[in-house]
Amino acid sequence: MNTPPNQNFIAFACEKGVLRFGEFKTKAGRLSPYFFNAGLFNDGESLSRLSHDYARTLTQSGVACDMLFGPAYKGIPLVAGTAMALSGLGRNMPFAFNRKEVKDHGEGGVLIGAPLAGRVVIVDDVISAGTSVRESVDLIRAAGATPAGVLIALDRQERGQGPLSAVQEVERDVGIPVIAVACLSDLIDYLAVQPGFEGNLDAVRRYRECYGVGGSSL
Repeated sequence: MNTPPNQNFIAFACEKGVLRFGEFKTKAGRLSPYFFNAGLFNDGESLSRLSHDYARTLTQSGVACDMLFGPAYKGIPLVAGTAMALSGLGRNMPFAFNRKEVKDHGEGGVLIGAPLAGRVVIVDDVISAGTSVRESVDLIRAAGATPAGVLIALDRQERGQGPLSAVQEVERDVGIPVIAVACLSDLIDYLAVQPGFEGNLDAVRRYRECYGVGGSSL
C-alpha cells in the first residue's frame, strides 16, 4: 500500500530531527508532546525535498496565483526553493522576499526579487501568532498586488487564545486560505502505523483532545 504524501513528509521530518517528541513548552505556555523546527531542513537534499512538497501542495490546492513571496528570514530559502521546484514541474513563477531593515543605498527599499504584482502566495514555515503573515499581506497590498494564500509546512490545528487556531485566525482576519503540507491529523495517522510509537501517539492524541481544533475556517 502506498504511503500518502503527507505522511511521507511527516516521516522525513522525523528522520531529519525536524519533528521531535518529548515535552516542549510552547509560546502559549502549554507542554506539547512534539516540536517542529523547519530550520533543521538545513542541507541541500532536505531543502530540495521540502521545496518539492511545497510545490506539490500548492499545485494540488487549486489556489490561483501569479508569484510567490517569502517573509524574512525563514521564508527566504523556502520561497526560492519552492519557485525552483515549481519550475521543475513546468511552472516558471517569479518570487520576491523582504529585508527586516530598510536599505538606504544601492537598490534601496525592503523588497528583493520580482516586483510584487498580481495574485501572491506567501511561503513560510509555520504560523504561530500570524505576525509575519499579516506584515507580508500589508507589504503585498501596499505594492498594489493581491494576497492569494499562505503556504506552510505544518498546521498544528491547535487553539490560540480563543476557540480558533492561529491558522484559522489568519484565514478569518485576512480572508485568504492557508495551505499546509501536513497537519496534526497527518501526524496522528503516521504515528498510528509506526511500531514503537504508541506512547507518542497517546500523548499527541491527549494533547489534541485538550487543545485541538477542526479544519479551515473559510
